[in-house]
Amino acid sequence: MENTEQAVLSPADVETLARLTEREREILKLIFDGRCSSEVAQALRVSKRTVDFHLARAYVKLGVTNRFQAFKRSVELGLISE
Repeated sequence: MENTEQAVLSPADVETLARLTEREREILKLIFDGRCSSEVAQALRVSKRTVDFHLARAYVKLGVTNRFQAFKRSVELGLISE
């Protein structure tokens, strides 16, 4: 049986989601699919430095300091499912 109950986001969480750009969300999803920065860069046809820049900005907006924390926070916010 599926759980149709959805978590209610706080106003701060909604603001956090709104501040993430589409590119930051896209890169986070690719990283969480198991790709490294170089693979994401190749897939998006940008430099690894550009990917790392977007990741760093996303970390600040999510209030985290590494990929594991970013993954956990993204699940909490509903950006991705476990």
